[in-house]
Amino acid sequence: MARKIAAGNWKMNFTLQQAETFINDFNKESWPADVEVMFAVPFPYLMALKAIARPGITIAAQNCSDHEEGAYTGEVSAAMLASAGISHVILGHSERRMYYQDSTTVLKDKVDLALAHELVPVFCCGEPLEVRNEGKHFDLVRSQLQESLFHLTGEALGKIVIAYEPVWAIGTGVTASPEQAQEMHAYIREVFAEAYGVSIAQQLPILYGGSVKASNAQSLFSQADVNGGLVGGASLITSEFLQITNSF
Repeated sequence: MARKIAAGNWKMNFTLQQAETFINDFNKESWPADVEVMFAVPFPYLMALKAIARPGITIAAQNCSDHEEGAYTGEVSAAMLASAGISHVILGHSERRMYYQDSTTVLKDKVDLALAHELVPVFCCGEPLEVRNEGKHFDLVRSQLQESLFHLTGEALGKIVIAYEPVWAIGTGVTASPEQAQEMHAYIREVFAEAYGVSIAQQLPILYGGSVKASNAQSLFSQADVNGGLVGGASLITSEFLQITNSF
């Protein structure tokens, strides 16, 4: 059985003071003991928020460089994150693929560096609307996974979290139906089962990301192959995200 995870991706939001207030408020709340709660926060806030987050709340990074070190102004390496005590990093988010040209090859390198420094990659995949309309969404997601992850051993793959995010549902208010989410999540699990075996595939957490909110989280999380959510805007509202963490 895969782990249950409620992950918030804050993207480029909040001042430090707002972020600290949010975490301090969330520290007081409760959710099921078997649900992992994670917040992926802007780089400048990582250490400050990690210092105040209560046990049971993971503070994660939103990206890392595909280089180990060197003359790459503005970049943050996996080694830097690990040295700061950070344990998780989002890789391959559609906004990184779209705006910053994170190719499958670049993401392969990022995954390798993250794992080398004992970070847990939260690896995102998903299709834009035009690809789904052409009926090629399964092919695209398969290629995203194969080109960036299938060089890994089964042991290494077992350390990764997958997040399926239909690009057409991110920040649009449009959400994949529970049936659409389940269909793709089951397909992703099947793709991994073919390459790595059923046991590894069944243990792999697969999160849904795309306009997840309190009103639809329970119907999404009740699907057999949906193990939680990678939540954007709703993770910036304490009461909203708390309801999501209690929707399993």
